[in-house]
Amino acid sequence: MSRINVPFVCKMLGRIHLLESAFMLLAVAVALPYRETDLRPLLISNGIMLGAGGLLLLAGRRADERMIGRREGMMTVALTWILLSFFGMMPLFIGGYVPNFTDAYFETMSGFTTTGATILTDVESLPHGILFWRSLTQWQGGIGIIVFTVALMPAFGGMTSQMFDAETSGITHEHFLPRVTQIAKRFFGIYLGITFMLILLLWAGPMNLFDAVSHALTTVSSGGYSTKNDGINYWHSPGVEYLLCFFMCLSATNITLLYFLIKRRWKKALGNTELRWFYTIAGITVALTFAWLFFHHGGEGVEVIFRKSLFQVTSLISTTGFVTDDFSKWGSFFTIIALFLMTVCGCAGSTSGGMKTGRFLILVKNMLNEFKKQMHPNAVISVRLREQVIPAHVIQRVQTFAFVYMVLIVIGCAIFLLDGLVFEEALGTTVSAIGNIGPALGNYANGNFHELPVVSKWIYSFLMLTGRLEIFTVLTLLLPGLWRQ
Repeated sequence: MSRINVPFVCKMLGRIHLLESAFMLLAVAVALPYRETDLRPLLISNGIMLGAGGLLLLAGRRADERMIGRREGMMTVALTWILLSFFGMMPLFIGGYVPNFTDAYFETMSGFTTTGATILTDVESLPHGILFWRSLTQWQGGIGIIVFTVALMPAFGGMTSQMFDAETSGITHEHFLPRVTQIAKRFFGIYLGITFMLILLLWAGPMNLFDAVSHALTTVSSGGYSTKNDGINYWHSPGVEYLLCFFMCLSATNITLLYFLIKRRWKKALGNTELRWFYTIAGITVALTFAWLFFHHGGEGVEVIFRKSLFQVTSLISTTGFVTDDFSKWGSFFTIIALFLMTVCGCAGSTSGGMKTGRFLILVKNMLNEFKKQMHPNAVISVRLREQVIPAHVIQRVQTFAFVYMVLIVIGCAIFLLDGLVFEEALGTTVSAIGNIGPALGNYANGNFHELPVVSKWIYSFLMLTGRLEIFTVLTLLLPGLWRQ
């Protein structure tokens, strides 16, 4: 059994916790002018997180930075999300806003993983600092905690690339700049710019500044937390719904392509096959949903039905999770559409969860090639995305990912069934958790899991983490072979 470089992992975790304590100070700053009950729990929680960061740095002060590998990278990433969800729940738990430990951890893990599932039944009763902290956890989780840390504290040595790849979603990671720290800074800049743009647009509309900031943070991160019990419906504004649809689609787009657009590399950005498939799938499912609602649930007017169809499809495929209507009443046909959208989801390298359109595209093209080989057994047929040939090892990795993804859905669904859920709820809850969607099916279509049994909440939390870190990062750490020489 080879020795794990524990001091180095502690050193990295210490730095990340110190940076996270600075983010929590932003919530303290928001709480100050409102003079509500959240200032004390936020300050205490910040002190605990700061102390934990200091102790971890102390434990890693003699770390050997030469003896690091993939295990240390994956361990750092996984522990970052587990520990920050623990310390991040402190304001909710200490302040008594969520007095149950399981619920507090569930809520915070849902925030950091941008799932958007909640156990809160009265969001509007929470003070402003806590509401802002919930939104901020999603904003950090959207682009990735490690990406934030590398961009703002780029002193991670040789493990930077490994941690970046372990956290960032996608089949492969295109390093369009020489150094990972440069890529992280570009990502952070684009992410920040989109957020500020949406804040200004929402503030110019019916929202006040606090609500505009909170909803911008949870939209660009594909998170879905709201400051209102009625969510987006609170404002009764078609303009807000259409605006959020645009930014949800933008957030579900590979951030590398957004960088290329900014650099005016139009052909490389707009010619991307995955991007065209994503918008094609979204367009077709919006049309199908509109036709279904128009002929079976009509009576509200063409524009209202179209807006409901557009918003709910966009919310599900981008995994943002905002809900403007109870789609559990839309019938079984839309249930099939919803499950499909919740599985395929947005583009690789975006803030959305799910299996990703790129993987779905490769699976479809590889399947079609197998049919061609039945007719031409000696033919050598490659899977191509435009002019690019996808290597065999990438196809194999995608197939393995899809297989494990489906196995986790089956296992998760079985556990939820054993814990008392009916089949529709169990299936929807599993797909929602591993895809970081938020809304599920049946009684959980609104994304509220307050009534979910305790065991199921912990299973849901595990699936949220596993899905957010693209399965392999978490599950590989559970394999005994990883820890052998």
